[in-house]
Amino acid sequence: MTDLLHLFFFDLMVLALGYGLGSLPTGYLVGRVLRGIDLRDHGSGSTGATNALRVLGKKPGAFVLVVDILKGVGAVLLARYLGNNVLEASQLGWLPWLEVFAGLSAVVGHSNPIWLGFRGGKSVATGLGILFALSWPVGLATFGVFALFLSLWRIVSLSSISGAIAVSVLMVISGQPLAYCLFAIAAGGYVVWRHRSNIQRLIAGVEPRIGQPMAQK
Repeated sequence: MTDLLHLFFFDLMVLALGYGLGSLPTGYLVGRVLRGIDLRDHGSGSTGATNALRVLGKKPGAFVLVVDILKGVGAVLLARYLGNNVLEASQLGWLPWLEVFAGLSAVVGHSNPIWLGFRGGKSVATGLGILFALSWPVGLATFGVFALFLSLWRIVSLSSISGAIAVSVLMVISGQPLAYCLFAIAAGGYVVWRHRSNIQRLIAGVEPRIGQPMAQK
């Protein structure tokens, strides 16, 4: 019972750390520092890299993208490090699940940061970082799908949705651990769900391409 309680509270700590890391409001802070604006009041209303690119420009958008990716990488690597140094040998089979829980917490933290009233980004960049940390070949392949759709249609949301769908298939066919496969399905579905308004605009044919302005909220 003591071991189970220890594992339970350790899991809660990792979940909290993953959420805290993911919830760092990169896009919001960059918007405040550079322009004195709340990024959520402009463009799509997201604090993610796509809206930062659209509203703030290429360099700030690229900075937000890199930092948001690193948040996902950091959440998984932190869970891996803590697990390897805290878990008993008999509990190391739990480590892939611990990494996944930390990653999912970072995804939720990025899209629902407590500091911003639970209004954040769509978690695509953070999810990509998690993929790179879990399985870099799958992460690269997912990014390849994203880049292919982006080069063909120049619509970021469509590319993000395509990558979110592809990652589940890539995890399964590459023989990744069950925890990683379930993460891909859950996170991919969550990213698609977060793009509900984009899907509506795609269906209506009004979703902007790269370089096109977007109507203000």
